[in-house]
Amino acid sequence: MMPAAPTATFALLVHTCDRYQFLYPGFGYTFNRYWDFSIPCRYYFATETLDAEVPGFTTIKSGPGEWADRLAYLLREVIKEDYVIYFQEDMWLNRPVSGDFFRQLFALVAQQQWPQVKLTSTSVYVTQPTGYEVEGFAAAKLENARSGYLMSHQVTLWKREFLLAQLHKGEHPWRNERKGTRRLRKLNPAIYQVDYFAENGHPPINANPNPAGRSEYQTVSMNSMLSPNVQLYIELFSQGDAGQQDYAKQLQQHLDEQLTHDGLAKPRKEDLFKRLKMWWRKID
Repeated sequence: MMPAAPTATFALLVHTCDRYQFLYPGFGYTFNRYWDFSIPCRYYFATETLDAEVPGFTTIKSGPGEWADRLAYLLREVIKEDYVIYFQEDMWLNRPVSGDFFRQLFALVAQQQWPQVKLTSTSVYVTQPTGYEVEGFAAAKLENARSGYLMSHQVTLWKREFLLAQLHKGEHPWRNERKGTRRLRKLNPAIYQVDYFAENGHPPINANPNPAGRSEYQTVSMNSMLSPNVQLYIELFSQGDAGQQDYAKQLQQHLDEQLTHDGLAKPRKEDLFKRLKMWWRKID
């Protein structure tokens, strides 16, 4: 028996940084191609200071600052919905998204008041069945003591206030995942997971009785440059309209010349070594 219609409100947040502006069009093209906008939620595209025009989204701005501080500001001061689906600008869809899946998920989460539902699959999660299903996908519960990355930035449905509580001042993304996982393991909340998005083609980890069909996205950024995953989108955009074809050429140039997302040459090894030394000094 399906749960009653949700009484909670939902949003989808794309959390970006201004330096990655080059990725915005690709995210917009793929999201609008594969997402079902009948899904009942509001759509936010969050930059630091830039004006961005991504079809279907309202642009909001966090101002400059560290990753956790920017996200905390948005969740505290701008976004008021009860739940937030978290995306980043380098997560480009490449399979259709089911509106029915998300309507069922929203109803279940609102009824059960789950604080976090991870929507991707990875071997570091150890799960147990709950008896609940979402469009044929098992809704599993993590064994927190045996699972890694309890705090992660992959696509996840969060209770907004719960996500806000995981953002400690001054944390960059890697520290937030590392320390946030330690904090969550100590707190030991109920964390759930569904094999819906195949991130970079990762296989499901649960026994799903009758899944309706997974969606998928590829992460196209690695060390501030394009990853090889972007090649399939270059081929896709090359068959699109004039704007997409031009963007495909820009992507190919960045990939071939190993340019950073802001158009700069790849740092020399000695410069990268210096940056790594500085990074290690900042680790507690």
